[in-house]
Amino acid sequence: MHKKLLLLLLFCVCCAGSVLQAQDTTKRKTIDITSAFKPVLREAVKINFNAAPPVPDSSHPRLTYNIPSQYMFLSYQPGEMKPVALQRDTLTPWENYNYIKLGVGNVAFPYARLGFSFGDGKSTFVNIFANQLSSSGSVANQKSSLTDVKVDGTFKTANNLEWNGNLGFKNDQYYLYGFPDTVKYTSDQLRQTFQTFQGGISLRNTVPTEFGLLYHPNLKFSVFSDNHTPQGMETNSVLNLPLEKMIGKEFAFDLGFTADLTHYNLPVKTTAQNNNIYLVTPAFLVKTTNLFLQASVIPSWDRQVFHLLPNFVADISTSDQRFTFQLGWIGYYDKGSYQRFESINPWLAQPDSLLNTRVQERYAGFKGSLDNHFSYAAKVGFLQYDNMALFVNDSINGGKDFQIRYASSMEALQLHGEVSYLQGEQFNVTASLNINQYTDIKGEPKAWGLLPVEFKTALKWEAFKDFWAKLDLYTFEGAQYRAPDGVAFKGPNGADLNAGVEFRILRQLNLWFQMNNIFNDKYERWHQYPVYGFNVLGGIVFSFGGK
Repeated sequence: MHKKLLLLLLFCVCCAGSVLQAQDTTKRKTIDITSAFKPVLREAVKINFNAAPPVPDSSHPRLTYNIPSQYMFLSYQPGEMKPVALQRDTLTPWENYNYIKLGVGNVAFPYARLGFSFGDGKSTFVNIFANQLSSSGSVANQKSSLTDVKVDGTFKTANNLEWNGNLGFKNDQYYLYGFPDTVKYTSDQLRQTFQTFQGGISLRNTVPTEFGLLYHPNLKFSVFSDNHTPQGMETNSVLNLPLEKMIGKEFAFDLGFTADLTHYNLPVKTTAQNNNIYLVTPAFLVKTTNLFLQASVIPSWDRQVFHLLPNFVADISTSDQRFTFQLGWIGYYDKGSYQRFESINPWLAQPDSLLNTRVQERYAGFKGSLDNHFSYAAKVGFLQYDNMALFVNDSINGGKDFQIRYASSMEALQLHGEVSYLQGEQFNVTASLNINQYTDIKGEPKAWGLLPVEFKTALKWEAFKDFWAKLDLYTFEGAQYRAPDGVAFKGPNGADLNAGVEFRILRQLNLWFQMNNIFNDKYERWHQYPVYGFNVLGGIVFSFGGK
């Protein structure tokens, strides 16, 4: 049995060997492997980009502006009530513009004003202005005539120099009417005519020199005369030579010289009077973003008498310039001249002497703005006057004219405040208040003719397209006056409200209308001289011109 199985196995092997020998032996043997493996790529590492703004630059450029500080020297300048036309401010670039304004009213006839401009608007500017106003009131001899002509020109050179010159002529005529009806005068005795020829020339560099110098020499002169017999005549000239040396960007040194000369021919005397002032004005300046400091003393000679004037000013501002605290101790002169006194009170008699008023002022205040439109300022000051000019009625001629009297010294506590709101050319309103308390008066019993309280406000509004409205209010508390018998009394208060409109009817033609003294308050700014009552004035404005 076992042998049979062995023979069978051997037979199978032999058969298999024969089969293998029959296959192609040139083919390479391979092995096929079957599996469930699935290849997967390895997860790549991602680069993360985080979006972030650049780091802000915390450095701030230091910008220094050379802006001269404006200080209010509130000298004695009474308000002058004249019917005038509406003035429109403009912020557009300068261009040649010409106009003629004509009007007539129940007390004013005629009213004329004109302006002509020439030049290229870049390096040459020439302007001609002229005014004429004649008026007559209901009171006998209450009439006046005012004429004013002026030519002003500015020329800029290629090397940063600017020349300016002007010439002018004024002829003011007033009639004295403040006297009782029982006193009789002829028309020639009551007429006062004042003529002024004036001019000036100046030069300044608009860019500092290579040595940091800024200069602005200027000369003004005038010849003033009246129609009295004998005639009063006065010449005035002011030479000013300022020089500023920049020391870096925050410091400067000023050095100036001023000669203010007055030569007056006194009709009542055989010799003339020279009323001259000389000043040397050195100053050390600090100009930073938050501080403006000016420190110096001013040597001065008033009619050859030496006086040392203080000149210390400090403005301390916040970084955004929204608020500034002000301190100051300053000294200056109010010039004693026939021409200046006539501009204050046109009913004065010829002065028999001229004295300059020396003023020292100590003040503290602040100014600022709440936004881009609203600004404010307030100041309290203590003033000392020497040779203060006062006006009193003449006790001989019925008080029709005023004599100049001088208080050898006096003091005043002064409060000043102002606010304004400006909205471009569309709307702006301003208001100011002055309060003066005069004390320690020597040489005169009262502060004759000085107003203790003044309030002014003005509004301009472009209500509609090509339609503008204007409103002005002026009020004051009466001053102290002296009656012809020498008795002192306080004058009445006054209020003057004016309103006007202007609107365009053609491209180059406007109509305007104004009402003055709406309250019909015939107040007396100067004793015995009531102003016009309610009056109206209107006319046309013809404008023409271009670049």
